[in-house]
Amino acid sequence: MGGGNRASGTPGYEESARYVENQLRAAGYDPVRHNFSYRDGSGGQVETFSILADTAGSAEHSIVVGGHLDSVRSGSGINDNGSGVAAMLEIARWMAEANVEAVNRVRFAFWGGEEDGLEGSEHYVDEMSDAEMSQTALNLNVDMMASPNGVRYVHDGDGSEYDDGAPAGSGAIEHLFLGYFAENGMEAEATPFDGGSDYAAFLEAGIPVGGLFTGDVGIKTEEQEQSYGGKAGSSHDPCYHQHCDSIGNVNHELLKEMAGALAYATIAYAMAAPAG
Repeated sequence: MGGGNRASGTPGYEESARYVENQLRAAGYDPVRHNFSYRDGSGGQVETFSILADTAGSAEHSIVVGGHLDSVRSGSGINDNGSGVAAMLEIARWMAEANVEAVNRVRFAFWGGEEDGLEGSEHYVDEMSDAEMSQTALNLNVDMMASPNGVRYVHDGDGSEYDDGAPAGSGAIEHLFLGYFAENGMEAEATPFDGGSDYAAFLEAGIPVGGLFTGDVGIKTEEQEQSYGGKAGSSHDPCYHQHCDSIGNVNHELLKEMAGALAYATIAYAMAAPAG
């Protein structure tokens, strides 16, 4: 799995998309492709798509659970963001197998074009009507869920650490994630909304956002080494955007922990009675 990539517009992306679609169909979903195009950094035209799959439930209070399916051209992107895709697929499959009767519709969104500038999620938000915008209750974003020297990061929805101006309601998402980790005896800490992943378009549109991340080029501190293990003074993912981001670049235990948190939040919001 270390020899190819899933860059948008490539055969590798198409092959990976078909795998995701087949897994979703096998679980009973009806995935659709959300097509779009853009020019990449070299000026070339890229024709690609995101994949959307919905549960049952009220579309008036939709929960968008998103993570990017594409990778950079320089590597296979197993942590970035095959790990997030794997977590989303497993949650979608479990919800179907368990016959979860969602009150609110969950839309699983596998974004294309993230590595070229968040293209897929921006296109999705740009195309929403006013009604669709108002019916989108929140966005949960997952990006890099299994960094080998990772940390359990939760995006700072309440602004208490970084004051990034996240929309109202984002703090509740952060607290839900942090509460899950605390109840399960796991350390977790805030990370900023720095605009570097697919939550950005939702945030800019005023939709509540939250998400999980385990780190990329940031350096693990001594305090983090004590809390999470790993190696202080080294980056969270030394293979970030490199050829070595292969199957051997995955922290399996951390992936299970982060996927558990995402599942908890997804079900909580899917089953929550709409406010008002």
